[in-house]
Amino acid sequence: MSFDVGAFMLRSVPFARTLDISFDKVEPGLAVARMPDRADLRNHMGGPHAGALFTLAESASGAAMLSVFADQLSRATPLAVSAAIRYVRLAMGEVVAEARLRTSREEVVAGLDSGERPEFEVAVGIATADGTPVAEMTVAWTLRPNR
Repeated sequence: MSFDVGAFMLRSVPFARTLDISFDKVEPGLAVARMPDRADLRNHMGGPHAGALFTLAESASGAAMLSVFADQLSRATPLAVSAAIRYVRLAMGEVVAEARLRTSREEVVAGLDSGERPEFEVAVGIATADGTPVAEMTVAWTLRPNR
């Protein structure tokens, strides 16, 4: 089965399109998303607004999650449960988020198979285009069984 996770995300999440988020790479357990530098997305300091950075990271985490669990969409709905973000430096210019799944597919699918609503984390690093770290985020996801 060929499934373009980045294209699916952009079709399914209109706000990601509003921010011009694009996906550089999506492979099992990993997604790299990018957001351009746009004047209408900047804060009072001239860098990307904190909410825009959050959305970039959450979008990357969703793509990393779907890269592993897209085949489960017929029986479960992925939902973000919580997110924690830490801003470490003022971002300036284009920003890139790299998201990595922190659990094994087998563990999550086993939970789903046993009737549970498994929760798992995706870690996201956000950096400027030159690689300078600007924020860290962890998103907890669940696969809610469809009824």
